[in-house]
Amino acid sequence: MIKAVALLARKPGLSHADFVAYYEDNHSKLIRRLLPQIREYRRNYLDRDSGIGADGAADPDFDVISEFVFDDRVAYDAMLATHARPDVAAAIEADEANFLDRSRTRMYVVDVRESYS
Repeated sequence: MIKAVALLARKPGLSHADFVAYYEDNHSKLIRRLLPQIREYRRNYLDRDSGIGADGAADPDFDVISEFVFDDRVAYDAMLATHARPDVAAAIEADEANFLDRSRTRMYVVDVRESYS
């Protein structure tokens, strides 16, 4: 298994509720259709009223942590290749323009470690 996480920020002027609604009702369905290599796809929306941080710590500059799980590195690389196709990239970019501040988008492959009691 391989996991990637994306930190995504809403477009200026878009309410949190409208951001969530658009992502859930439109963008997540587009991603599932265009990038079938993703096995699991979670959206973790920040509850800004419940944040705990050190004194003086900066507020997060994103609104959702999206998780993408792939069976293996081959599936992840296949997703990247699909995403790089001009037709797929254009469709995703056009849809993201409706709700994301793309200048703040970033994605990372993560090393998942789990603990159980």
